[in-house]
Formats: sequence, C-alpha cells, structure tokens
Amino acid sequence: MSDHRRRHAIALAAAIGMLSFAQPVVAEEFVNTGYFGDVAIKGYDPVAYFTQHDAVQGNPQYSYHWLGATWQFANAENRDLFKADPGKYAPQYGGYCADGVSFGTVTTNIDPKAWRIIEGKLYISYDPGTAEGFEKSPTKLTDSQKHWSEVEQTLVSEKQDKNWEAPAN
Repeated sequence: MSDHRRRHAIALAAAIGMLSFAQPVVAEEFVNTGYFGDVAIKGYDPVAYFTQHDAVQGNPQYSYHWLGATWQFANAENRDLFKADPGKYAPQYGGYCADGVSFGTVTTNIDPKAWRIIEGKLYISYDPGTAEGFEKSPTKLTDSQKHWSEVEQTLVSEKQDKNWEAPAN
C-alpha cells in the first residue's frame, strides 16, 4: 500500500471513529403533550374532528400509543381508524398551536376546542379567536408551513437541553 493510501485509510478510520461518539441531532416527530404527562391534545379524540365535526373528549379505555404519546379516542372504532392511518387524523405540527407556528414560535398551551380542518388537515390553536384567524388568513397556513422546520429545531434544542440537565442514573 502506498504511503498516500495508508494516510488516507488512517484518516478515514479516525473520522469514522470520531463520528461513532457524536450524538446525532435528528429531526423527530414531536407531539404536544402539554407540560405534564404523555397525553396528546389533552385527551381529545383526533378522529372525531373529522367524523363528528366536533371536539370530543377521548376515553383512556380507548387509547393508542404513537410517536411517544398516548392518544385517546371516544370509542374503539375511532381508535382503529387512527391506528390504520395516524397521519390522516393527527393534528398538524404535532398538536402545537398552528397560529404560534405561523410566527415561528412554540405554543404548548392549546385549546382542543379551538380547531379547524383546512385542506383535509387538522389544525389546533391556542384559543377560538386564533383558530378563526388562522382559517381566515390565507398567509397563516403558508407561514406555518414555512416556519415549521425552525420550530422543530427549537423543540430539538429544548429536548437536548432537558436531556443534558437530567441527572445521570
């Protein structure tokens, strides 16, 4: 093996070794579970927004664990519909306030009764006024789509900070 190839092989092996110790920052699917617990959209049934056109409180008896959160449903049929195609029924932006996302901010506190279905997608907001404004302003949807990647990065950073500060076991 030539001297040049040997140095290249050593450099490559060193780089691979260093990468194995690096903690990757991976884009994740984030689900808003509020400040406490692991229940998505405060226990409301995401399927009911589409099938009943109403915000319906779910029942813990009919729950399903998806993307690190517990989703609750009003009945077994809704749970099964969600299990078959969660992306169809889950709120956009992981259930964070869609209006907040349109400004590039994370708003954890939502009102499950402040919702809209726009172009077949569920959006949940902080309060009924922001939900109405989100629906009536065509730029809100565009802005939220534009800002979602930076909001995700904020969530990644917050998660890393939280993990960093967690005591070692």
